[in-house]
Amino acid sequence: MSSQGSLSLTTRIMLGMGLGVFVGFLFKFILGGEKELLLNLGLFSLPIKAFFVDGLFHIGGQIFIASLKMLVVPLVFVSLVCGTCNLSDPKTLGRLGGKSIVLYLATTAIAITVAITLALLFNPGEGIALPHNASFDAKQAPTLAQVIIGMFPTNPIDAMANGNMLQVIVFSLLFGVAMALSGEAGQRLSAIFEDLNNVILKLVTLLMNIAPYGVFCLMAKLFTTIEIALIWSLAKYFGVVLLALAIHGLINYSVIFKVFTGLSPFRFLAQMKDTCLFAFSTSSSSATMPVTLETATKKLGASNSVASFTVPLGATINMDGTAIMQGVATVFIAQVFMVDLTLSDYLMVILTATLASVGTAGVPGVGLIMLAMVLNQVGLPVEGIALIIGVDRLLDMTRTAVNVTGDCMVTCVVAKSEGQLDEGVFNDLESAKELEEYKPKAKS
Repeated sequence: MSSQGSLSLTTRIMLGMGLGVFVGFLFKFILGGEKELLLNLGLFSLPIKAFFVDGLFHIGGQIFIASLKMLVVPLVFVSLVCGTCNLSDPKTLGRLGGKSIVLYLATTAIAITVAITLALLFNPGEGIALPHNASFDAKQAPTLAQVIIGMFPTNPIDAMANGNMLQVIVFSLLFGVAMALSGEAGQRLSAIFEDLNNVILKLVTLLMNIAPYGVFCLMAKLFTTIEIALIWSLAKYFGVVLLALAIHGLINYSVIFKVFTGLSPFRFLAQMKDTCLFAFSTSSSSATMPVTLETATKKLGASNSVASFTVPLGATINMDGTAIMQGVATVFIAQVFMVDLTLSDYLMVILTATLASVGTAGVPGVGLIMLAMVLNQVGLPVEGIALIIGVDRLLDMTRTAVNVTGDCMVTCVVAKSEGQLDEGVFNDLESAKELEEYKPKAKS
């Protein structure tokens, strides 16, 4: 057989996702609300939930997530060092950083404004009965001083081991600048890092082949355990968040992309399909980062010196999807608790959520910490978070897809402004297809 008959990566991932959803609902129907059922195989009985859902599906999904997360720190460190040491002028870093942060903050402010506007238009909190046992333990958000101090690692190896991406980014940038200023020694080390970068990217390519199986396992477990009745009871809230995410991801990003690059937003969105599928499956911008960086450079044409800086930074501080959830959730909770918010309150929500997207970067459970900060800022009960946390899993998947789209959009805009966007790669029809290495080798 020729390799032309092999399915593309996108097709295989979508097949895995669709089959996983089907199997998940099938197992949910078989279990019928029971904690466990036994499958009689004659000589022995097989516990369905323990063996399949908590066993095979859980193990397969977690191996897939772990294999992607395994690459994040080495990929960010090596690619950032390569990109930084290859800059002709180290001062360019300040310009790249300024443009990137301003764009990320601007898109976050736009996102939460859209969310609040739609929530006020559709009133998702009306008619929701207030539960008497709602409770939520909010973690303390770090102060501004703690955030600034925490960006600089006392032990870079410890920062890498703990996945503290802001500290890894700072150390990588400083290391790359030092290499650029070290003459021949820096050039020799640069050649080693370039080889390391190529090896890591090849490893990313190899791991793409397990993606359809990992996606199947993640979807199968999720849709076996998800509470559909809870989503239905909060359908209005659920729908408003999805609508806001769709408007921001498809319309707002397209307009910004077209205005600042002059390129086709339709091609941009088409090139993002694999990355969005990964993000939707993993619910993690960090875990999706290897695929995001590959897309930004190989399909969208951004140079590695720009993408290696903007993509890790975006995966850490770009919280557009989370900001949308916060905007809708704030209005929803205010309506459920019958609290009237003023225009100044809504402006405070926009400001707090925008700044908090940077201030809480790298903190575990960042979305809920940010929401708790926003609610406290406008005097709403933090216990209201308990009302929506049960349906947040599916929304989180969609939010992550929006976030990685924003990461690539900002990367392209910054690269274009720096003259570092290869329009030939962006417009190349072949770049819209998966790399040949992604396709399984067919037998002759």
